Amino acid sequence: MQDSPHVLDRNSLLTARATRLACRSGRLTEQTSGLAPGYAQANLVVLPRGLAGDFLLFCQRNPKPCPLLDVTEPGSAVPCRAAPESDLRTDLPRYRVWRDGRLVEELTDLNSVWQNDFVSFVIGCSFTFEAALLRAAVPVRHIELGLNVPMYRTNIACQRAGVFHGPLVVSMRPLKPADVVRAVQITSRYPAVHGAPVHIGLPEQIGIRDLTQPDFGDPVPIAADELPVFWACGVTPQAVAMAARPPLMITHSPGCMFVTDLRDEELAVG
Repeated sequence: MQDSPHVLDRNSLLTARATRLACRSGRLTEQTSGLAPGYAQANLVVLPRGLAGDFLLFCQRNPKPCPLLDVTEPGSAVPCRAAPESDLRTDLPRYRVWRDGRLVEELTDLNSVWQNDFVSFVIGCSFTFEAALLRAAVPVRHIELGLNVPMYRTNIACQRAGVFHGPLVVSMRPLKPADVVRAVQITSRYPAVHGAPVHIGLPEQIGIRDLTQPDFGDPVPIAADELPVFWACGVTPQAVAMAARPPLMITHSPGCMFVTDLRDEELAVG
């Protein structure tokens, strides 16, 4: 008996296009970590044109959490550099709609809320460098367990730009000390997808009280001989939405990323 066309085989999503088409058809509505290996994944922020200038400045002032890969023309849903045959209204698994700082709905496409003045920001994602970590035999716990990466608000303030302000959000991966060294070396080569860690160990120093209670994503176990390692995270704009309360902002749902046509190694330096 053949599998139902509505049943998704995640192992079949080996290319960016296949992953986007699975989103577009509604078959993929879950997190994308580990999918389309070798292709850069990205966060998404969509804003009315009147707020886009302030947010562009926010990204420029905060390049660790918000490294820009592409920005669309007003009204266009096509990121011409990142994926010229894609549609940002349909090609992510899930979206979040924020109004006045409140999450009001989660959608699997944006067709019902799209406006002709929307500007979309495609922001680098740490899922991109995970393939490089795995190639170097550095374990990635949430991928091993089939979970979403844990993400936490910190007490580190982003640099304000116009109306936008708020705390830095970080993603966490537990690693043995020897693997921490390799992870720093590897991820430093990828500044376009958050680059090197911003903090290692001692989560309370950055305002994280309980690693078992992430603000976004799923908790993962940390062994006694491991350190929590924290990277700047592209979910930061969602914490910014809560703090700055813009009238309207659309983002990806945490972990449900946009898979671009950019290759990981295109984004590497050195």
